[in-house]
Amino acid sequence: QLPDQQTTSESPLSWFRGVYLPPALHPLNKTLVKGNKWKDVDSTQEKRRSFLHDFCKKYNSRKKLQTHLVHLVSRIYVEDRHKVLYCEVPKAGCSNWKRVLIVLNGLATSAHNISHDDVHYGKHLRKLDSYDLKGIYTRLSMYTKFIFVRDPMERLVSAFRDKFEHPNSYYHPVFGKAIIKKYRHNADEEALKTGSGVQFREFIQYLLDSHRPVGMDIHWEQVSKLCYPCLINYDFIGKFETLEEDANYFLQLVGAPGDLKFPKFKDRHSSDERTSAEVVRQYLKELSEEERQLTYDFYYLDYLMFNYTSP
Repeated sequence: QLPDQQTTSESPLSWFRGVYLPPALHPLNKTLVKGNKWKDVDSTQEKRRSFLHDFCKKYNSRKKLQTHLVHLVSRIYVEDRHKVLYCEVPKAGCSNWKRVLIVLNGLATSAHNISHDDVHYGKHLRKLDSYDLKGIYTRLSMYTKFIFVRDPMERLVSAFRDKFEHPNSYYHPVFGKAIIKKYRHNADEEALKTGSGVQFREFIQYLLDSHRPVGMDIHWEQVSKLCYPCLINYDFIGKFETLEEDANYFLQLVGAPGDLKFPKFKDRHSSDERTSAEVVRQYLKELSEEERQLTYDFYYLDYLMFNYTSP
């Protein structure tokens, strides 16, 4: 609840009263883009932007999401030099995007020299919720806001493989133990003690359970709840499926140094096969038809907002 004095029209929060209306679709500033080679990427970008805008217009008229401004921006990273805001979607190129932001910010000379731990645990980048309300509002109004998304099932399977099929000192004891205890009948002592060896089907039972034994996690939370794309007007919508060309076009748009290109390397478990549509099919075979449908329903909004084909 906001104090009375903050609801006056001088306050940046007067903007917040209208946040539930579909935000205006501002034209992208393309003055820094050189050459014709980005024509197709640009035309795809415009289609994605208007698709999301039209979707939000319909969706918002039916449903109002009452959420505090600070919570809305809690996943957004700030890069002040090039005036960009990036909403982090895990398993959609986020580690390499954070590397690029660190370079843009002048804190490193190359994205290739920044370790995984530095990216995720170093304090190199500020999040938007660390600013005061005026700072949040100013940046939301003035900066270029971007998001990168991925086919929801691919993102889900990628998260499962990363967190549960490799040794992990956090996900196994915290999530694994709780999942095995609740969903595996006759679990042996070793599995209950370590939380290792969670099966995909057990993971899906946890995901779909309204009484989960342990909370949600950003790696499989819906994009609609991480980044609020109908309340925050993203200027640029990239997709993991066209990651490199989208990313390099975006870097042109914001005037990044000419030699900065989006890194191609796989951040972790580089010898593993990438999670593709074929890999996803193999995992979905472990589920019943009803479980597959319910999993799709869980990510229904993400499918709709970003125009992904239902599996």
